[in-house]
Amino acid sequence: MDILSLFVTVPIFTLIALLFAKGLKQVRIISLIGMGIQFVMAINLVFAYFKERAINSDIMVFTQDYTWFKNFNIHYTVGADGITVAMIVLTAIVVLAGVFISWKTEDLPKEFFISLIVLAAGVYGFFISIDLFTMFVFYEIAVIPMFLLIGIWGTGPKEYSAMKLTLMLMGASALLLVGILGIYFNSAGADGVLTYNILDIAKVTIDSDAQKLFFPIVFIGFGVLGAMFPFHTWSPDGHASAPTAVSMLHAGVLMKLGGYGIFRVAMYLLPEGAAEWGNFFIVLAVIGVIYGALAAVRQTDLKYINAYSSVSHLGMVLFALLMMNKTAWNGAIMQSLSHGFMTALFFALIGMIYGRTHTRDITKLGGLLKVIPFISVIYVIAGLASLGLPGFSGFVAEMQIFQGAFQHPDTFHRIASIITVSAIVVTAVYILRVVGIMLMGTIKNEEHLSLKDATWYEKTGIFLLLIPIIGMGMAPLWLSDMITESLAPFIHRML
Repeated sequence: MDILSLFVTVPIFTLIALLFAKGLKQVRIISLIGMGIQFVMAINLVFAYFKERAINSDIMVFTQDYTWFKNFNIHYTVGADGITVAMIVLTAIVVLAGVFISWKTEDLPKEFFISLIVLAAGVYGFFISIDLFTMFVFYEIAVIPMFLLIGIWGTGPKEYSAMKLTLMLMGASALLLVGILGIYFNSAGADGVLTYNILDIAKVTIDSDAQKLFFPIVFIGFGVLGAMFPFHTWSPDGHASAPTAVSMLHAGVLMKLGGYGIFRVAMYLLPEGAAEWGNFFIVLAVIGVIYGALAAVRQTDLKYINAYSSVSHLGMVLFALLMMNKTAWNGAIMQSLSHGFMTALFFALIGMIYGRTHTRDITKLGGLLKVIPFISVIYVIAGLASLGLPGFSGFVAEMQIFQGAFQHPDTFHRIASIITVSAIVVTAVYILRVVGIMLMGTIKNEEHLSLKDATWYEKTGIFLLLIPIIGMGMAPLWLSDMITESLAPFIHRML
């Protein structure tokens, strides 16, 4: 079996083992072993990728093709470039950290971990797919478990949040399906054969009018999952009601499918459509960046603060993609990775704080640095990474985004870039506000004096997420070079 398909088959075998698990301990161990194996596989994939690139001139490596539905030319086709490898590593780390953070889950634990692993399998399948139809199938597999994970194991108005999330993402899926079929029926080359294969479609010049018609459909279809303004409203409610590990996967991994799909499908296959609609979506992206940051300032619930922060940071990803140059694209991918680790860490810490204090309202918290110093210090570090402090992943990503944005000399792009840069200041406001109110000062509730700091499994999950945040900030070049190398086909086709 090819190396990429293992990322789908290992979760399947893990799910089968979970079906026969008896007791909470077996469920935990099986889930940890299954996701631990995928973590090791992801690290091995990085080394295998560099080894393969040394002897293979193809940008897309480890490609495999199996016929699925011959009559419609649908194939199970997989492959990976540097961007795909980076996204797989992100997924493996966040999922494994989520298993550790969910270690004490006792309410239907078997069903919870099964749903979590199905979600992970869908994400892996989406990232490795080269066939558009197969990619769409894995997209649906990744989205559907969210309804159960929030509706059953969530808190607050969980049924409402789960239903809202599902309806909006299903609506986006309908748009996406229309867009994919539109691309398919315009994919015929000289031989007249229609195909879903992304690499084959890229060799065909799709009619200009068709590109302009289907680009916004595909962009919005993926953009909804990427919390694009004004279709972002499902995300904060979903985050607020979701259990901790689900929020981690939701923001850290699942929402990355939106930006990845826009870049891999909408912009790569429909470049003339991207040129036609680019400025319109830049305006929406800029609004999303500023709106998300300002909305975060107004919140008092920790989860809503981080949720609106995600809207802002992911809006910056869309903004960078629409800048359409190599520097900004590199920054967009780096920002996706940085945000994935960073926001997963934030939600893990918020879950730990809520589990101990039974509140997420920052006005009811204070002086936590004195009683849970480890969790508090890590929260400060995550906050500094979020506001783009040098030495952390956020700085590396945002510097490339804004450097690429300012390469455009025209007034429209310059104004859009200046407005987007200002979001950094607003980010500093809401991060420092939370740190000042929640961690500093006096303890507002005497019951908080007896709080216990992070356990071994919580610390393990924290370090899994913290190491790449610092690693990307201190030594970004190897990752940046890997991404830049993979941008060659996009640059050739779009610029």
